[in-house]
Amino acid sequence: MIGMIVSGHGHFATGVTSSVELIAGYPDFYVSVDFEQNHSTEDLKKNLENALEQLKDCEGVLILTDLLGGSPFKVAVELSMVHSEKEIRVLSGTNLGMIIEGNLVRQFAESVDALANQLVQTGHDQTMKYEFVEREEVEMEDGI
Repeated sequence: MIGMIVSGHGHFATGVTSSVELIAGYPDFYVSVDFEQNHSTEDLKKNLENALEQLKDCEGVLILTDLLGGSPFKVAVELSMVHSEKEIRVLSGTNLGMIIEGNLVRQFAESVDALANQLVQTGHDQTMKYEFVEREEVEMEDGI
């Protein structure tokens, strides 16, 4: 099984995890790691290390973060380089759809890379702008 870690600023990770639980139940091999205002990057690093330790029996780990270039992303990338013995991939710009789909399909994924690629596409596909288009009414004459 591929493990999943969700991390982000404030209560992003635990907040989105509560939505995952509501929609799909509590996921196995899944850890949420918040980066709260009173945390240092060293605290974040320790918490992510603990999360990786909890998932040590997984064949690989996908870390989903909120912002590209933010502390959770940067620390996760650093840890992925330090833990080169394990296949770890890091995504940014995570949304709820990506996490739910990842949780549902990760047991069937051929690799962490394949799952990461699929979820990037999911995130892209689920981002859109809704536009209301008014339709012109057409008057109908009485028929035959």
